[in-house]
Amino acid sequence: MQVGSNSDLRRFLLRLCLLVLPLFLVLQLLVGLKVPNARRVGSSEEFGFTIISIASGRGAISPDKSFQARAAESGGPELWDEEVGPRTVSGPNGYEDENEMTTRQGRAGRQVELQPWAAGQPSFTAEVERFISYITTPQAHCTQTLVPADPQGERTSEGLWTLCVEGWTLPAAKLQSCVAYSFSLGQKDEAFVKRMLWAGCEVHQFDPGRRQLPAPGPVHRHHTWLDWRSPRDSQHAALRDATPRKLSAIMDALGHGKVQFINADLESAEWKVLESWVMDGTLGRIQQLVLTVHLQWAGFEVGGNNAEVIRFWYSVIQALHMAGFRLLHSFQGPGQTILGHTLPDMHSTYTLSWVNTRAHH
Repeated sequence: MQVGSNSDLRRFLLRLCLLVLPLFLVLQLLVGLKVPNARRVGSSEEFGFTIISIASGRGAISPDKSFQARAAESGGPELWDEEVGPRTVSGPNGYEDENEMTTRQGRAGRQVELQPWAAGQPSFTAEVERFISYITTPQAHCTQTLVPADPQGERTSEGLWTLCVEGWTLPAAKLQSCVAYSFSLGQKDEAFVKRMLWAGCEVHQFDPGRRQLPAPGPVHRHHTWLDWRSPRDSQHAALRDATPRKLSAIMDALGHGKVQFINADLESAEWKVLESWVMDGTLGRIQQLVLTVHLQWAGFEVGGNNAEVIRFWYSVIQALHMAGFRLLHSFQGPGQTILGHTLPDMHSTYTLSWVNTRAHH
């Protein structure tokens, strides 16, 4: 009887094990699927991260705003630390940011001729000193100027910008034969717009981020923006949409052969836009230019190391000089960071007022 009892017990335990083992395996599988962050070692289904950097393509819109760009030694800011897969962004200024776009569309058009190295060889210190010295040294003198006004409408002795209005009678009693364009986001150009109205100019204000609002006088407002490339859609599309366009296309659409005054704060797109004006001849259609340059990072579609970037900036400015433009006024903006380097006695932004000495008034 004892032997039979032991045999029955062993069979019972064996059957119990056979029942429990499958249940345990099923439970383990369910736990592996349900527990958050659980993943199998060696799995081929892992996600990849894309680091988007201006070194090989266009970066983000300027640090404002939607994204905070970090300056990088590679020539510009990294837009995101990590992003799942490739990403395309359309910012408030209408530029698309995607590394693959440049490869897909190709780098059309020529480039400005690069100036020799400031020190005969690549040197960040030499390049930045030459560049800053050039954009802070006025080259033109004007006996009658127009500057921003204070809230009471009085002239200020030192302003963000300066325009040359020799021979003008101000304030204008009637509309004069002058046209003024202003490209700026967030209504930062209201002082310029009001001053141009006071001078009797036909004023056009461009801002893709704002809808039509009551204007401070007879201002023509357009929901479009500047680009250095021709649009992918029809060049005859209405200016009321937010598609970025080349300045020459905007002028042609509005019927302006020349523009007397242009104010532009292009949020780090200024270098490629300026280059396009040099290469397609648009500079000859501009009489005076107020331009804010941003030096915290390289800018849209500007690549290379820091010394190469500043050499390109300087070459673009030199191209303006060769086209007849002379610096009338330079205003220092906030910050002291240039391409990620904090530099004493230098600033992150400058507003430059230029006069085209070859323009016929």
